[in-house]
Amino acid sequence: MPELCVGERRWTVPAASNLLDALNEAGVNVPYSCRAGSCHACLVRCLDGHPLEAMPEALSPAQREQGWRLACQCQVQGDLRVAVFDPRLDGLAATVCDLAWFGAVLRLRLRPERPLRYQAGQHLVLWLDGVARPYSLASLPGEDDFLEFHLDCRQPGAFCDKARQLALGAELRLGELRGGALHYDADWQARPLWLLAAGTGLAPLWGILREALRQGHQGEIKVMHVARDRHGFYLDAPLQELASRYAQLSVQQVVVEEWEQALAGLHLGSRQTVALVCGAPGRVERFARRLFIAGVPRNQVFADVFVEHA
Repeated sequence: MPELCVGERRWTVPAASNLLDALNEAGVNVPYSCRAGSCHACLVRCLDGHPLEAMPEALSPAQREQGWRLACQCQVQGDLRVAVFDPRLDGLAATVCDLAWFGAVLRLRLRPERPLRYQAGQHLVLWLDGVARPYSLASLPGEDDFLEFHLDCRQPGAFCDKARQLALGAELRLGELRGGALHYDADWQARPLWLLAAGTGLAPLWGILREALRQGHQGEIKVMHVARDRHGFYLDAPLQELASRYAQLSVQQVVVEEWEQALAGLHLGSRQTVALVCGAPGRVERFARRLFIAGVPRNQVFADVFVEHA
């Protein structure tokens, strides 16, 4: 059987074992969230040997060159020596500089120990007391001097339970920065732009909206935010303030009970429309279905599905 080695520990595992399971079953704490290669919380570094990978394209060539792999997507085929991601050594320290609650949504702002280069719409893995989770950035690079995240804390969860106890000055560690499916392209300036969000799926779209306006977007911008109830419209004030300043921006806030009617009201004025969608899987699927019916070309729909954390 193949031998697995972490530090001074060595043990054998059955061939074709999932690397994440083999590590955690042996007491090597490797965090994970999605087990689908999306969240990137289970990064490990292969120091010797090569596992069989299901999704090699999930990591950049530079990461792979350094030996990084996603444990959830690897099978142990032969002897393998790995090092787990250590946020104290491999992560970037960041300090909590602001905390604000909007119902069950926590707006978390962090100030990293050194500037972080990123684009609106990207994800960042946050580490807190050994728990790692990916969250979309809601801040705007070059304008905000902090990193902003919107955490839905309605349900219990390993990360959210710890986040509820955060105080100003507390330290987190920042893990991998990822591209994400959402972005703003300067070539879209004259085209209609639809930003459709469910719950805290609004977080990356908030950054992208402000990026579009900063770049002088000329086409219409439609924002639709779907929430469980009126208390879920946690960015109501800043959205309305922007809408009062920019004539091309309209904001529609929809509770779930009225969602089907609101979706039926999405009528395409131009085949040039670009749509960005974000939220939980079921919500994104319903948005995408309606966009298809409305006539938005598939290659002009960009969707980011939130990982449902445990």
